Amino acid sequence: MAAAPEPVEPEERKASCTSLHLSYWKSLKLLGFLDVENTPCARHSILYGSLGSVVAGFGHFLFTSRIRRSCDVGVGGFILVTLGCWFHCRYNYAKQRIQERIAREEIKKKILYEGTHLDPERKHNGSSSN
Repeated sequence: MAAAPEPVEPEERKASCTSLHLSYWKSLKLLGFLDVENTPCARHSILYGSLGSVVAGFGHFLFTSRIRRSCDVGVGGFILVTLGCWFHCRYNYAKQRIQERIAREEIKKKILYEGTHLDPERKHNGSSSN
């Protein structure tokens, strides 16, 4: 007789399905080159751009009732808001990285010079106690 396949526990089946789902979304690439999950600021910029698109297009439609022009305004709103958020976020990200690097170097100097005569926090008295 042929051996029956072993039953798979529901938890194992759920875990494998969840890991497949997560691996798909972690490798999501927008337009084939922008890895949204691993690129800093990409996700927020795209989300804010989408919101800006809806607000700009719908707002223009409410004022003018022109559908085609409202779609054009929505696309323009997406581009402007996405690029604006992207540059703002990347500028802040670069500034934060520079501050982290400077702090890391200062911590290394503090560790290196702590307790020596080169320590800037050590008080140097004018008179020596020899």
